[in-house]
Amino acid sequence: MPRDIFLYGTLRHVPLLEAVLDRDAGALSLSPARLPDHAVRAVDGHDFPSLVQAPGEVAEGLLLRGLDAAGVARLDAYEGAYGYLLREVKVEAGDEARPALAYFDEAGALPVAGAWQLEAWADRHGRRAALAGAEVMSHFGRLSAEEIDRLYPQALVRADQKLRAETLPPRGVTRRPEPGDVEILALRRPYAGFFAIEEFDLRFRRFDGTMGPEVDRAIFVTGDSALVLPYDPARDRVMLIEQFRPALLARHDPEPWCLEPVAGRIDPGETPEETARREALEEAGLELKGLEFVSRSYASPGNSTEFYHIYVGLADLPEEVAGIAGLDEENEDIRGHVMPFEEALALADADRLQAAPLVLAINWLARHRDRLRAPA
Repeated sequence: MPRDIFLYGTLRHVPLLEAVLDRDAGALSLSPARLPDHAVRAVDGHDFPSLVQAPGEVAEGLLLRGLDAAGVARLDAYEGAYGYLLREVKVEAGDEARPALAYFDEAGALPVAGAWQLEAWADRHGRRAALAGAEVMSHFGRLSAEEIDRLYPQALVRADQKLRAETLPPRGVTRRPEPGDVEILALRRPYAGFFAIEEFDLRFRRFDGTMGPEVDRAIFVTGDSALVLPYDPARDRVMLIEQFRPALLARHDPEPWCLEPVAGRIDPGETPEETARREALEEAGLELKGLEFVSRSYASPGNSTEFYHIYVGLADLPEEVAGIAGLDEENEDIRGHVMPFEEALALADADRLQAAPLVLAINWLARHRDRLRAPA
């Protein structure tokens, strides 16, 4: 039977609601509503709210009328992942009071803080949440609410990548698509976890102006990463880090410990520069004095969204900074190597480095080293 749902939190953001329900807002019956003696409070440590009893206060929201069982099931899968369950309430919609259902933290396990404002949340998180919601809800019917919940943090990382890509300045050396140049016929997500796989059936316009045939393309989807090669211009030294890499093991590389720049995935809402500085501290114990931009580039554009923001980081590198570092909660075991720049360049020239971004950063530094050393 159709149900009326009172929406008071992030689902009042219509693009997110459309993503969760997989329906256009034009097909939904939405109207302003109020819930007396309740308030919308921010959940401490999170960006979503909770509905709590508050005599004398009024919770503002939207009334979603006549939602069918399939739609309620989708909302349950999305909200239930956070322990929110439907409870009967009586809302004011226009001049009438009418029964409805609203999602509450039934376990009472979420600590609430001050007031929560939809507009402020939407400005910071709205588009990211809608993209992440669309991804996790694409697994509805195949995964449980708990499994969808576990996917959400990584879906936010991948959503953040999409938003960051939209802000890249024009490169001006390749064609830019016109409407109709790319047709996405189907999108499947057969796997999602820390990384994800997306499989497209698509057509794209060829260089002769005609539309090409339908093709199937599988893409490895991950978040953006910030990479930084620490460099001490006064001592003319760099730091490389060494750690175990299972991808090398999977390829049967006889040396699965790899020399790399400092690197880490960019957290949602974080800038690449902030990530570079954070990772330098976590992986190498270094406070960077400055960042020199090297490159924004794809690791393997034929089959992966992996995208690198590469920097040279200016730092003090005395011998004693080379040690063991990394975060225990991320099972990191990282060894730092401080060496003269000429030694690192010789390793790159002799093909003794496995990581392409490290070679790129070393060669960039070879061309800009004199400029960086001039004021040292």
